[in-house]
Amino acid sequence: DLSPERLLAAYSNGIFPWFEKGQPILWWSPDPRMVLFLEDLRISKSLQKALNKSPYKVTMDTAFAQVMACCAEPRGDSPGTWITDEMRAAYIQLFEDGHAHSVEVWCEERLVGGLYGIAIGQLFFGESMFSFESNTSKIALVNLVKQLHQWNYKLIDCQVSSEHLETLGAIEISRDEFAEQLRELLPQQGMAGPWHLLVNAER
Repeated sequence: DLSPERLLAAYSNGIFPWFEKGQPILWWSPDPRMVLFLEDLRISKSLQKALNKSPYKVTMDTAFAQVMACCAEPRGDSPGTWITDEMRAAYIQLFEDGHAHSVEVWCEERLVGGLYGIAIGQLFFGESMFSFESNTSKIALVNLVKQLHQWNYKLIDCQVSSEHLETLGAIEISRDEFAEQLRELLPQQGMAGPWHLLVNAER
């Protein structure tokens, strides 16, 4: 059951779905949990240079379904994807209801990077990201972090450990510590959708 109601209830309890086509729905609550406290964002010199000279345009909530489709494409040696048609339909419904959001990175009219996730209260649950050109997923994340920070958000849930996210300042915390963050941040008033990018990440 991937109904919007069940998904929101799951995220509110630190649980998320992660399964492949043909498998039963599996629900996860990893310990430790990877998170990014927004104030701990780390931008390397090379990434800052890419931001400063970026030929890209960054938007929010303008191509959610397209971002999901790009995230679902096979990567490297892996032909499969955990973003099934059922999951895609469920998250698109959450987007239409104002709970799911995307960040898009464009090179002219081409979508070359982005990410999507769920927002509840003042916590953003990152789901997946993609990059068709160097640094474009990082550019999407930096813009998201700076915009969320302006809206007084504190934390992005990154779910499981990733070297890619560690380079940007993400850390692992215990499940109990993550539960404390849920109790603190979920009751807070978040930003209603659709979202619009108001910051300039080059600065």
